[in-house]
Amino acid sequence: MGCLKNITRSIFLTVIIVGFIAFGGQDWIKNSINDFFNPSKDTIMEKAKKVGDFSKVDKEFEIEKAAGLFGYNAVIAEHKASGQKMVVVDSAKKTILSQEDLKASDSEERIKKAISKFKYQSAAIEDFRVIDKGMMKSYGQEVPYVKFSARIKKLPVGEISGIISVAKDKDGHDKVLVSANQGEKYSQLISNEFFKEIK
Repeated sequence: MGCLKNITRSIFLTVIIVGFIAFGGQDWIKNSINDFFNPSKDTIMEKAKKVGDFSKVDKEFEIEKAAGLFGYNAVIAEHKASGQKMVVVDSAKKTILSQEDLKASDSEERIKKAISKFKYQSAAIEDFRVIDKGMMKSYGQEVPYVKFSARIKKLPVGEISGIISVAKDKDGHDKVLVSANQGEKYSQLISNEFFKEIK
């Protein structure tokens, strides 16, 4: 009797699986997996709204990802022509870096301390140096930034340069802004163009 029950159950499961596949179940699974790993532009832009309004950003920039990063919400974008990357991290009520940290005379040490919290085995930042300071526009305000150079250990990228900035949104939450490119390819003009359009 138990053997007949198992055979009946096997036939029933086979019929369900065949029916699922026959009515497009296989495509549904493929599409669900594809949407998870390669979300649509609309999905990315919807998630990006948690970090800021990116709707006015020029088409020369592509918003690649909007997701959780190290427990924070983050948006990653790329300038298509140069490959320069921009990252906006919403630190909410947790402070990663502040505007005061960037303006301080020991800003290099404060940034190194913040970087040390995010070490990965696959990649680590070495030889971080602040080489300049300035101001730019983002989230509708003038914000301080530090220009840096560094080396990425364990990745073929090697030497990078870029900026780190902090803006406050309308709720007073810090947004950490980072833009970087390989070696001498970094452009402050590209960073200014991207970050000024975020509200």
